[in-house]
Amino acid sequence: MAPPTSLPDANTSPPSVTLADVEAARELLRGVARRTPLEGSRPLSERVGGPVHLKCENLQRAGSFKIRGAYTRMVRLSSDERARGVVAASAGNHAQGVALAASMLGLRSTVFMPEGAPIPKVQATRGYGADIRFVGETIDTALDAAREFEAETGAVLIHPFDHVDIVAGQGTCGLEILEQCPDVRTVVVCTGGGGLLAGIAVAVRGTRPDVRVVGVQAERAAAYPASLAAGHPVALASMATMADGIAVGRPGDVPFELVRRYVDEIRTVPEPMLSRALLLCLERAKLVVEPAGAAAVAALLDDPGAFEPPVVAVLSGGNIDPLLLLRVLRHGLTAAGRFLSVRVTVPDRPGNLAGLLGVLAESDANVLEVAHHRTERALSHDEVAIDVELETRGPAHTEAVLARLATAGFTVHVEDMERLA
Repeated sequence: MAPPTSLPDANTSPPSVTLADVEAARELLRGVARRTPLEGSRPLSERVGGPVHLKCENLQRAGSFKIRGAYTRMVRLSSDERARGVVAASAGNHAQGVALAASMLGLRSTVFMPEGAPIPKVQATRGYGADIRFVGETIDTALDAAREFEAETGAVLIHPFDHVDIVAGQGTCGLEILEQCPDVRTVVVCTGGGGLLAGIAVAVRGTRPDVRVVGVQAERAAAYPASLAAGHPVALASMATMADGIAVGRPGDVPFELVRRYVDEIRTVPEPMLSRALLLCLERAKLVVEPAGAAAVAALLDDPGAFEPPVVAVLSGGNIDPLLLLRVLRHGLTAAGRFLSVRVTVPDRPGNLAGLLGVLAESDANVLEVAHHRTERALSHDEVAIDVELETRGPAHTEAVLARLATAGFTVHVEDMERLA
């Protein structure tokens, strides 16, 4: 059955998605979406106390799970709708998923992107054949422009999460998880608007009602907890998170009802835990993921005892700007106690810098960078501020370095207190 192309009126119940819908979507996606691998994670298994597996949607076509829903939605368009083309708004994964699906189906696609969209994602979207139009600074502005384009041209808006076909397509990931890990007890999924979480929950709970499904949101962009408490989608007043892929201010009507019905729990994770999760994936699993894609791993790191093994954590995407990757890795190293940035104020006399570096050498800390500041307003005429960036072996070593500096008489200001998170 081909569902309606527009969303239901706000005064009616949104259409639902069933296990049969997800199974039908899987047939449509044969030969289109990859069956992504399920990789074991020894460091996470040790923390949780049982097997933990990573569902690697970061290795999916176009770098995320989005092709599953986008293709399912678009392959069901009528010939008249196909002739009008499709339009979307996105700064990243959804843009690439729509552009790739459109190119595979021979459809004309237009994608509205914010002015500051990452260059690699812009290039990838254009490479799949989309006509890109830049507008505004936010996704909301881009989405408004896409809706205007839809009204003016008749192009079909492909929403990133709020449509039954999108949810059904994303749910095919859940069917693969059950096949690849038959003894799974907990499935952990990142969520923004809710399309991936809702789809996986329909697939998992419809087949294995004994399996626990947990959604994860960034603490500073978590619309679901308040919405579930209110019983309906509630928009956030503001958001600020490195996990831009799940920074959605309001849950979708279609996925919200399914999440409320089938998802056992929504958990939130702080920013330092997101960066630590990304670092773990890169360093221990040799997998490149974006902050949003690492949210499920962040939840396992944040509270490993809360998840019954075997656990499957979904890595939803790996499309990260290299410049952002550098910043997030540094943030992750700091949060893990392996990178320390300090400021030491000393009298501006010969030998003080050498003395400071000598103490650091004795504490076995690796000095990465040193900078002097003599003209700042907070300094007196005979003082100098020395900023030092250090590599340490972990939290215990970091504390030992700070203690050694204090014992030597240095007054130290830690530049990034998130190292303690």
